[in-house]
Amino acid sequence: MSRLRLCLRDELAPGAARRFDVDGHRIALVRIGDDFYAIGDRCTHADISLAEGEVDVDDCTIECWKHGSQFSLRTGEPQSLPATKPTPVYDVVLDGDDVYVEVR
Repeated sequence: MSRLRLCLRDELAPGAARRFDVDGHRIALVRIGDDFYAIGDRCTHADISLAEGEVDVDDCTIECWKHGSQFSLRTGEPQSLPATKPTPVYDVVLDGDDVYVEVR
């Protein structure tokens, strides 16, 4: 397992998502309050960037802007159609002001 640095904590506003391409992984980092979630940045229905979609802070989901599938930020499981397959999730590690993800 390797730890990859994505950004500084304050570079991502609460309720926002941002795409990172690191070490062959395409990751959407989402901030809800002081919590960070990392999810694969591909809708499993149509290979669309999830980081460009809407974040639902109450349900802890992100919505694909193209067809409306919502994905759980905790599990990567689709919460609505047309997507039926999960996208990967990554463990987020905060070290001081730096935000890292752990990848296998």
